[in-house]
Amino acid sequence: MPITRSRRAMLLAAGVMLPLPVLTGCSSEDDGPPPRAAWDIASAPRSGTAGTGTLRWALDAAPTTLNAFQKTADTGTQRIAGAVLPSLYTLDARGRPQRNGDYLASADVTSTDPKQVVVFKLNPKAVWSDGRPIGAEDFQAQWKALRGTDDKYGTARNAGYDRIAKVEPGDKEHEVKVTFAKPYTDWRSLFTPLYPKSVMGNPAVFTAAANKGLAVGAGPFMVREVTDSEVTLVRNPRWWGDRARLSRLVFQAVPAEKRAEALIAGRLDLAEVDRTTARRIQATAPDKQAAGAKRGSSSASGKAGAPEASTGGREAAEATRTGAGPTGTGAAGEEAGTRAGATGDTDKNRTRTRALSRFTLRKALDPGYTQLALNGTKGPLADERVRRAVARAIDRKALAKLVLKPVGLPSEPLGNHLLMAGQPGYKDHSGALGDPDTNAAQSLLADAGWRAGGTGRQKALDGKTDDRGGRQSAPTATESATNESSTSPATESSTNPATGSASGAASPTASASASGASPAAGDAGRSGRLRETAVVRKKGRPLVLRFVLPDDQTGARLGTVGERIARMLEKIGVRAEITKVSGESYFRDHIATGDYDLALYSWPASAYPATDARPIYAKPQPAADGSLVVEQNYTRVGTDQIDQLFDQALSELDGGASRSLVSRADARIWAAAGSIPLYQRPQLVAMRKGLVNAGAFGFATPRYQDIGFRR
Repeated sequence: MPITRSRRAMLLAAGVMLPLPVLTGCSSEDDGPPPRAAWDIASAPRSGTAGTGTLRWALDAAPTTLNAFQKTADTGTQRIAGAVLPSLYTLDARGRPQRNGDYLASADVTSTDPKQVVVFKLNPKAVWSDGRPIGAEDFQAQWKALRGTDDKYGTARNAGYDRIAKVEPGDKEHEVKVTFAKPYTDWRSLFTPLYPKSVMGNPAVFTAAANKGLAVGAGPFMVREVTDSEVTLVRNPRWWGDRARLSRLVFQAVPAEKRAEALIAGRLDLAEVDRTTARRIQATAPDKQAAGAKRGSSSASGKAGAPEASTGGREAAEATRTGAGPTGTGAAGEEAGTRAGATGDTDKNRTRTRALSRFTLRKALDPGYTQLALNGTKGPLADERVRRAVARAIDRKALAKLVLKPVGLPSEPLGNHLLMAGQPGYKDHSGALGDPDTNAAQSLLADAGWRAGGTGRQKALDGKTDDRGGRQSAPTATESATNESSTSPATESSTNPATGSASGAASPTASASASGASPAAGDAGRSGRLRETAVVRKKGRPLVLRFVLPDDQTGARLGTVGERIARMLEKIGVRAEITKVSGESYFRDHIATGDYDLALYSWPASAYPATDARPIYAKPQPAADGSLVVEQNYTRVGTDQIDQLFDQALSELDGGASRSLVSRADARIWAAAGSIPLYQRPQLVAMRKGLVNAGAFGFATPRYQDIGFRR
């Protein structure tokens, strides 16, 4: 399902907002099973479900529009559109487009010379909810609305539609013939979701009518009611496919920080949650009770502030901190409940735990990644050597382990900007930049004129503020990113593109509370011993980079990762000043305008990287007024060669050849060192027991008509 352009940058913002040696064709790996953690679904046959019931599904916010092609569309818009509108192609667990037989009998490229022609043969049973057959006039209206020639529509994207020359009925009944002016490799991305001509044929309806609902749809569900906090879907009586197992699907706006309470109160059945809530749910599992008691006892009897010896120990410590430890933990558990008196008495904690025991946790790698962005337009980072030095100082494996290992997900760093692990053609291209190497990084800095000197020494005390007002972490003799006990990992989950908010990473404060260590943990951090760090200088000026993070919940959750990166940079003599700014304006006033040196934000992945990734990495171009047109390349780092590779990939109709070109582009993006992918974000989903064919979907498109409750 397409992701609206103007919101992509805000998606996962700051944790918050897409590969490869040359390929000659599809590898055998492309046809294998999805990798571990690609998805985590409670699968069950439709016959085993009750055939009725209401599912309450959490969204970050109520969607402001149900038109996925408007600039204000968000993930809620996409979810609802998937249930009520035609999707010609859906995605499997590996992010591969799959023809949707409910709408398409076939779709083929029937000609490439002189023009590319695609013929869509529609399922003859496919009709809109008003009884009108889905046909060529709907395709024509959507093309004309999205091709970018009519400013009245104000579309968020027209990629692909702007390459179409004409749309017309095919030679046979139920066929739609699409002729392209220029070859387009990602033609499967078009017309998903497909809107009726009543929406796309009128700019006023396009921009306004869908805000309050969709009068006409063509999915297993249809929109019944839209309020300020909920969107209610009911079965579509004209649906020709498998009957929906649920009678109602209610999408509820519940901010991330209120999800746990909503689950405990029984107001939700399915919700992405943060790491703390995920661990509380895990702790209620029956097979955790006895182990939890033992771990709780060990944690309680240990020396205060000592690091936990295992993941289990950290889980017990977290349960102690939140007052949500499992029942039956014995004396130590009772003591933990007393120490956590701020969260309520033991009976209340047990009640909350019993409430959470109604849920199971599903977890997968999210189809989106967190990156370290390096602004290449000004200051020291305008020099590619400095960017490469910063990049080579970052231990991406340690950061991935910090975030992913404690939640039981594969902790390998992401090695590709354009494809996620498991997608066809994925390849780790980080070698184009080089492995983490302090000496190599320092050599690059020296080559750029930045050298350590006797006058360039600064003093930093962990937990104190420095002379510039920024938080300065103490260096450690051994990089403590591999010390799992030193800091609680940042855990990120789904975000709302409309707000730029993300749920997920544990805050530094929570980290310190859980482990007894400060956010800048390590021997020096725990002892508070004063340390000196040599800062490299050039012409007497120290190398100081402004590391911008939002001051809201998102920023707090990414604080652990940000401070760890700052300490890694200290080891090569680079000082990163972490600056907190308004979360509301973080993207608008800082990332989009280039008011930062370093930043953390995320991008969603795409099944169509040649289309969706190009504006993110396109070389900025000067405008007539002297400003810089950056499209979505907020690092402002790009090259002509990268642009050319994307352009060639877009026009290459052979899938293997197109992926080969995308692969070469990714290697060049790594070498330019403007964006350093760190890890795929965790997708943690609380799901009511008894709910099936739902969970952590990863890349996979939900099959809404199969979701239901066990008999």
